[in-house]
Parts: sequence; C-alpha cells; structure tokens
Amino acid sequence: MTMLTRETSALKAASCLFHGFSDPSRLAILQHLALGEHRVVDLTAHLGLAQSTVSKHLACLKDCGLVDSRPEGRASVFSLNHSEALLDLLAAAERLLALTGDAVTLCPRYGTARTESAS
Repeated sequence: MTMLTRETSALKAASCLFHGFSDPSRLAILQHLALGEHRVVDLTAHLGLAQSTVSKHLACLKDCGLVDSRPEGRASVFSLNHSEALLDLLAAAERLLALTGDAVTLCPRYGTARTESAS
C-alpha cells in the first residue's frame, strides 16, 4: 500500500467517523450516554425523540463503533465505547467552536442558515 493510498484511506475513515457526529440527535445521544448506560426508552424520554429515531441513531453509532449494547431482559442497554477518547474529541470540538465564534454555522453548505432557509 502506497503512502498516498494509506493517507486516502485514513481520510476516508475520518470522514466516516465525523459523519457519525453529523446529526444533532446522535450528538445528544452520545452526551446522554456519557452520563452512563441507557435503554432506548430512557433516551426517548430524556431527548423527546421517537423510539424509531433513537433506535436508528443508535444503530448508526453502533456501526461506527462508538456505542455498544448488552441485553437486559427484553431491552438492550447502550453505553459508550472509548468514552475517554470520545469525550476528549467532543471537548476539542467545543474549544474549536468557541475559537471560531461558531462560524461553522454560517457555512452555506452545512450551516444553520442553509437548514433554516430550507424549512
């Protein structure tokens, strides 16, 4: 494997990881799981989201390797994988957002102005 191929592969992996963080609901789920294990029903109550929405996002986060689950009776209990690294990354994102004055929200492609004008 050439250096360029490895770099491209690493960039694709990073892009996939950041896509896992690209939805506000997934970020909220991660923040709640940082407090401890939760069942889907707990997350729906805390976040005010539909069960199907929470389940869909948990499946995405699980596919990304960011969360794991274990059976408890008829329910599954979800927890963070690699919680220290994940919390470090989220803290770094908060620092970067503070440094840029949340300028990313002005991005014409992904910012909130685009989302609000589409509504």
